[in-house]
Amino acid sequence: EGAGDYALEAGALVLADQGCCCIDEFDKMGKEHSSLLEAMEQQSISLAKAGIVCSLASRCAVLAAANPVGGHYDTSQSVNLNLKMNSALLSRFDLIFILLDSPNQARDRLLSEHVIKLHSGLNSLKASSKASRWAPRFGREAGFLTQFDRKESSLLDRLRINCDETEDFVPIPHSLLKKYIAYARFHVHPRMSADAKQVLMDYYLKMRKESDTIDGSPVTTRQLESLIRLAEARAKLELRTTITGKDAEDVVEIMSESIRDLMTDDMGMIEFKQNKPISQGKGIKAFVK
Repeated sequence: EGAGDYALEAGALVLADQGCCCIDEFDKMGKEHSSLLEAMEQQSISLAKAGIVCSLASRCAVLAAANPVGGHYDTSQSVNLNLKMNSALLSRFDLIFILLDSPNQARDRLLSEHVIKLHSGLNSLKASSKASRWAPRFGREAGFLTQFDRKESSLLDRLRINCDETEDFVPIPHSLLKKYIAYARFHVHPRMSADAKQVLMDYYLKMRKESDTIDGSPVTTRQLESLIRLAEARAKLELRTTITGKDAEDVVEIMSESIRDLMTDDMGMIEFKQNKPISQGKGIKAFVK
């Protein structure tokens, strides 16, 4: 300050308390990675500088995007080697998805049409006209704001909707969606049902068994806690106070998709192995087995 005194200035995680902090170019933050460990684990930031000792709340979700080293992702290497990032920090994230820019004619056509509509203004006009005639419909369970009945299909099939071919599809306006998410976060606190507990426990034990190799990637209770948090968020999405078995199955599908992206090798097989050389002693032990 002007008087020579020290003052605190809140950072991004502190300002995003009870919200969401979005970080781009996450791989460029090499020096700040160590400071993020406490914030993402304890949901607080401890400070002891210039005679100021305090703890600041950082109860927020972190959504980060990073680019691989050299601009090319090597599928034969692990995620932390591609990003040159500490594995301890990556383990703090509940979900990690690998987005590869692979040529796909159908997807490339949809993306190019979307970009052209954005620059021509057609997309905004179409969205505003749909939002003006948006009207909520209640599902079979009273109080649930839904536009489509839940079908006995996978989560991916339910999310895959072609807006141009589906005339009945009307997106929720952004302002209403923000209020809906805020209400769900602060007023809905779901509890785990017996069916959901069994589904999550079986999936966790299955991951532990498949990763039990000499060079396998560790699967700890942190993954189980991630499954529980995702299941709670899935139930909050529909304003339900009970986490059902179907919610747990949706979460298992999401986690399986994330693991498939992380553990798939060049041949398309899923392997719970660390992509780094093991020591000579461990190699001999593995050979003897």
